[in-house]
Amino acid sequence: MAKPTPDSQDDYILDDQVGYLMRQASQKHAAIYQSHALQGLTATQFAALTRLHEQGKCSQNQLGRLASMDVATIKGVVDRLRKKGYANVEADPNDKRRSLISLTAQGRQLIEEMFPVAHRITAETLAPLTAAEQQKLLKLLRKLS
Repeated sequence: MAKPTPDSQDDYILDDQVGYLMRQASQKHAAIYQSHALQGLTATQFAALTRLHEQGKCSQNQLGRLASMDVATIKGVVDRLRKKGYANVEADPNDKRRSLISLTAQGRQLIEEMFPVAHRITAETLAPLTAAEQQKLLKLLRKLS
């Protein structure tokens, strides 16, 4: 019988595949997030609010880029944040085709309340790792993204 080549089906083990392992880790992290989420805020909404907190008022397009979301996703996220009272949407005075997004006072308060929770979520996600492994993982994930 011929020896399997590195690219063969016989050598493919799902449990050793980066995409599969990253998806499993992501699912675990999502479950941890959901167990701690405040005000029914999704992880995607939290990311957008965090970027608004960091950046201040910005265009919807820029917010999408900052939060790594496509145009359709960021539009839906902004619409939901506006309906919940966490974000303001206004026309850009320099370009009426653009929308400028900013945090409301309620949105600012919520995100500031969420930061300690977010730290706990991260700590719980990374708990199986040593401090050195945690730093290495974050460094490697930044390199991949």
